[in-house]
Amino acid sequence: MTIQIGDTMPAGQFSVMGADGPESLSTDELFSGRKVVLFCVPGAFTPVCSARHLPSYVEQADALRERGADAIACLAVNDVFVMSAWARDGGVGDRIVMLADGNGEYIKALGLELDASGFGMGTRGQRFSLIAEDGVVTHLNVEPAGEFGISSAETALDQLG
Repeated sequence: MTIQIGDTMPAGQFSVMGADGPESLSTDELFSGRKVVLFCVPGAFTPVCSARHLPSYVEQADALRERGADAIACLAVNDVFVMSAWARDGGVGDRIVMLADGNGEYIKALGLELDASGFGMGTRGQRFSLIAEDGVVTHLNVEPAGEFGISSAETALDQLG
């Protein structure tokens, strides 16, 4: 079942790159007591994700925080090393938490998986964004297949008020 507005984010773990290598980050650590803007891309280094989606959040990170976001996180079904390299390539710095869901377990828990096997990419995440307050979804923007728009940082800015 797909997550909906008003639902609590499912419990889970992500991999993130720390100063000394890969670390685990729980959903409690990410969402508890915080307003989080989370966006998901089908894959690091893919064309739209690299040219438009991630850059929109890098460019708007300060504005998102000014409007109340405690954290901004990017989720992809990629390993932590790929997410770390993509963060360096995209000039992310400490503006965005890069969440690796290497086996797609969290994407499946959200019900937002994408079958990209026709492109040789296996199971990935759909392109979406959401805002969660203390772990409860307040806004959810799932893109129609092949589109980019409603999951952009600009939409999140509007939704934060």
